[in-house]
Amino acid sequence: MRTYTIASIPGDGIGKEVIPAGERVLDHLAARAGGFSFRFQRFDWGSDYYRQHGIMMPADGLSQLKNVDAIYFGAVGAPDIPDHITLWGLRLAICQPFDQYANVRPARVLPGISSPLANLDAGALDWVIVRENSEGEYSGAGGRVHRGLPEEVAMEVSVFTRPGVERVIRFAFELARSRPRKLLTVVTKSNAQRHGMVLWDQIAEEVSRNYPDVTWDKMLVDAMTVRMVMKPASLDTIVATNLHADVLSDLAAALSGSMGVAPTANLNPERRFPSMFEPIHGSAFDITGMGIANPIGTFWSAVMMLEHLGEREAAARLMGAIEKVTRQGRLHTPDLGGEASTELVTEAVLDSLG
Repeated sequence: MRTYTIASIPGDGIGKEVIPAGERVLDHLAARAGGFSFRFQRFDWGSDYYRQHGIMMPADGLSQLKNVDAIYFGAVGAPDIPDHITLWGLRLAICQPFDQYANVRPARVLPGISSPLANLDAGALDWVIVRENSEGEYSGAGGRVHRGLPEEVAMEVSVFTRPGVERVIRFAFELARSRPRKLLTVVTKSNAQRHGMVLWDQIAEEVSRNYPDVTWDKMLVDAMTVRMVMKPASLDTIVATNLHADVLSDLAAALSGSMGVAPTANLNPERRFPSMFEPIHGSAFDITGMGIANPIGTFWSAVMMLEHLGEREAAARLMGAIEKVTRQGRLHTPDLGGEASTELVTEAVLDSLG
């Protein structure tokens, strides 16, 4: 019997509602599938922890996480705490030291869910966005001087290294090669940002020579938003910088029907550190405690975690259960135009797993 130790960090807001639902689904799936089980280690880090201790997680937090098989993360952020404190104090404080440089965000219109795009053909929106997750615009380099004075200056420095860019572009080419269409789009803004973005373009060209079976093109990020809306079927695998892919993946989630269904994997592909899996919807304090948070993104993130752990048959089984549930309109939460609760959707997925 394989036992996977999972660090469970519900975090803030609706994270505390959807992560326990995900744990229930994973335990139920493991019991039905056989051959493996989960041991969840719960960590109460987040905004509540910050209010008590002045930090988002303890100083030895990384050492507590380093030997787990994966991290299951809910959300971070609270209305009364500045966002840069919550983000840098918890999520990025895990992603960067654990070198989770490949942020993978699938986007697909699941059965029974309608896209806001009119007359979208079935299967026309089926993308995977790869976000560089360790440097770029979110490197943390920069500073502020002359604070509060008329001449105050703030500098946010984007840092692009050849190793950092090359490894994520190579990861994206490998991912594109593994998908049926073998199609990759590299997104930059090299017409205006003539240093870091030109480096991205050059490295993409170099790496592409090792993947003659992958068809690839490149787009400026502003033109990419138009293409995603007007020609969704022309896209498959997408790779972009930390900031650009952050924005594009939210657009992709909205075009798929709801932020509530979108999953994420923060991967350390070399497996030197644990990887982290999370829905992208955020803490959503406007609906916290109402019992209507959509758990589908959390369940889909669990599918990605199972795939990462090598439990592909179980992952496919869970994805099938998710699609069976979304196909039924009566089981849609309010973000999808329905009236179902988090609990009702969770119970439906459990029933679908048998």
